[in-house]
Amino acid sequence: MKKTTSNSIKRNLITALSLMMTATMLASCGSGYDGSESRKSGSYNNERTTAENYRYNNVTAGDTDGTANIGGGYNTEEYNHLTENGYKLVSDEPLSTFSTDVDTASYTNVRRMINDGWEVDPDAVRTEEFINYFKYDYEKPAEGAVSINTELSDCPWNSEAKLMLVGLQAREAKVKDVPTNLVFLIDVSGSMEDEDKLPLVQQAFSMLAENLGADDRVSIVTYAGSDSVVLEGESGDNSEEIVSALNSLSAGGSTAGAAGITTAYKLAEEYFIEGGNNRVILATDGDLNVGLSSEEELTDLISQKRDSGVYLSVLGFGSGNYKDNRLEALADNGNGNYAYIDSVDEAKRVLVTEMSGTLFTVAKDAKVQIEFNPENVSAYRLVGYENRLLNDEDFEDDTKDAGDIGSGQQVTVLYEIVPNNGNEKSLKYQDNESKAETNELSGEMLTVSVRYKDPEASESKLIDKSVMCSDYTEAVSQNFAKACSAAEFAMVLRKSDYASGLTAQGVVDYMEQNNVDNSELFELIYKYMQNGTGSEASYW
Repeated sequence: MKKTTSNSIKRNLITALSLMMTATMLASCGSGYDGSESRKSGSYNNERTTAENYRYNNVTAGDTDGTANIGGGYNTEEYNHLTENGYKLVSDEPLSTFSTDVDTASYTNVRRMINDGWEVDPDAVRTEEFINYFKYDYEKPAEGAVSINTELSDCPWNSEAKLMLVGLQAREAKVKDVPTNLVFLIDVSGSMEDEDKLPLVQQAFSMLAENLGADDRVSIVTYAGSDSVVLEGESGDNSEEIVSALNSLSAGGSTAGAAGITTAYKLAEEYFIEGGNNRVILATDGDLNVGLSSEEELTDLISQKRDSGVYLSVLGFGSGNYKDNRLEALADNGNGNYAYIDSVDEAKRVLVTEMSGTLFTVAKDAKVQIEFNPENVSAYRLVGYENRLLNDEDFEDDTKDAGDIGSGQQVTVLYEIVPNNGNEKSLKYQDNESKAETNELSGEMLTVSVRYKDPEASESKLIDKSVMCSDYTEAVSQNFAKACSAAEFAMVLRKSDYASGLTAQGVVDYMEQNNVDNSELFELIYKYMQNGTGSEASYW
């Protein structure tokens, strides 16, 4: 593997991070951080772009044009470049604001790469989607749609920082009583003919169809060179008719996705069920090449449909020409969620086992804002969520679109925290100087605030929870250790500047030391190491 930074750059990055931090206290909030500016993420020191390196390194024997020959095709996969979040000084930026994210596509897409023996494109790795792929044991909300869970301990990949876990748990809705209006929007263009594309789509939707009832409605729209309505408003209890229509599909032609999206939303609105679950489910490899096809054009199109009351689920399939950037943009801007289907088992997980979370929204436009107390926190770093960041003022703006959380779903967030013993105050803490003097606030490390709307509402609800310095614990829960393991492996794959020296074997060691119950992740890491890309030497 080609080195992403030189050894000297690596040493400089590590030195910069070390200078930025000072030793911390374990029992209290720790000693100060005297860095004058926040640390910025490093960039890859290559002449080629990340995507070009990925295609170059996945070239098979005989290929010389910088694209990989995969099953007779070429690797033209596309991923948006992500620059990791850096450290922020609390004195400069006491608020951290972002949209929630329940997508898991990044994890399963990268799993496909590893299982197929490919080198992993760092830009395909979104750390939060690795963390959120796994389930955690959070307390359910006593009231409202969402509960806030927190845990504070040591950061396993950075001995000079603490790590805070924030876990949001959505309520479980009684979805059996809610009628569903679904439109299956299926890409049947020529690029979908491979076994891991249209044939897998047909199996996935067939499993979903067999779990619907008489009050549900299903329509099927396909698109290739043009769009076509295959099935319209069929009763959910007629699964044989739905499955037969699915099995009749074949792939061929170009890809006019925008026309299909327009037709699918028109059908969803025609069969709209008041008080029901109205949703378009798009299944594609994202390789659109007719009509509106750029990421910006598709974003504009789907944003216009957002206020129709119809939600969007995006399911990605296939390899070689996969366009992750376009599919993520569609889901993010269409009140939707995004999953990648790499197997029949994953299709069953998303569309059957976790169907209620995938299809039924209980909290829409959900946002998180953390306010750090400058008396006790000097700097922080949000792990992941790079493309979910919001302006601080967006938190109270109910017109600002944000992520949706489905029935029973979870959102897990990790923050690296550099403790401090300073005396600066701001915002909540500044406005309560008299309380601070009596130590009512001086023990607070931060406050977690969450805003969300009920599915039919236009005004948001606010919940919050304070985290105290005394909440620190050396012993960690399974929730904490499992989330850390997923984050660590993602950082290894991303070649993170913020986890220098961390290796795949190091992640395994951490999991074993903490008895992490996660055979899925264990097996994937071992497969990664067996591929010959798991040694530290291959990272730098």
